[in-house]
Amino acid sequence: MNRIGFKTLLVKETRRFLKVPGQTVAQPVITTALYFLVFGFALGGLVRQVDGVSYVRFIVPGLVMLSLIQNAFLNTASSMFIAKMQGTIVDLLVAPLSPAELLGAFTIAAVGRGVLVAGIVWLVAAAFTGFSIAHVGWVIAFALLVAAEFALFGLLVAIWSDKFEQLNLVPTFVITPLTFLGGVFYSARMLPEPWSAITRLNPILYMVEGLRYGMLGRSDVSPWLGIGITLALTLASGSVVWVMLARGYKLRA
Repeated sequence: MNRIGFKTLLVKETRRFLKVPGQTVAQPVITTALYFLVFGFALGGLVRQVDGVSYVRFIVPGLVMLSLIQNAFLNTASSMFIAKMQGTIVDLLVAPLSPAELLGAFTIAAVGRGVLVAGIVWLVAAAFTGFSIAHVGWVIAFALLVAAEFALFGLLVAIWSDKFEQLNLVPTFVITPLTFLGGVFYSARMLPEPWSAITRLNPILYMVEGLRYGMLGRSDVSPWLGIGITLALTLASGSVVWVMLARGYKLRA
């Protein structure tokens, strides 16, 4: 393993988002805090409780997951796409770094950004709802695994994309709708059929509910099912990205 090269790339990717904290950290925190204030306190007056939990507290795990997914995805997607467009990705491909080392450095940096922003969002929300966490282990497991999955997915989309329109297509028409329809602001039990069954086809629902179980101690689905689905998606995304990097797919031209 090229430890020096791996560490250098990891530090570079980490510094890349830390150099512009107003854009990479503060902006998503403020946006998510506004969601919390608007939906939590506005709708909280109409929907006071969900399964015995106050509505304001109920939506906190969903908002934390929302910020986690978006920031992990954007970090790798933007970094890889810019490197590809500028041609600097070729320097990494010819460097003595294996595809696994490239994948690992990009992913770990994106996980760091996702967890950092999600942690700040939780602290802001917890100031209003309380700092208690039911199952710390489940929270850590879902946070790290979901961040890794969407960091890898960001790499996949960036490598596949040939222009900015394609890069923006996936978060706009896939990730954001699935996240908002994944139980961030509601419980799947609140929906009538067939919408309740359709919602359960959304993999992000299981990620949100898994984190909700970790934070609140209750969930509409088994956290084991959620961790299994997330792990399977992470392994699948990682395998595809590894093959793309190993073959230089759309990167060497």
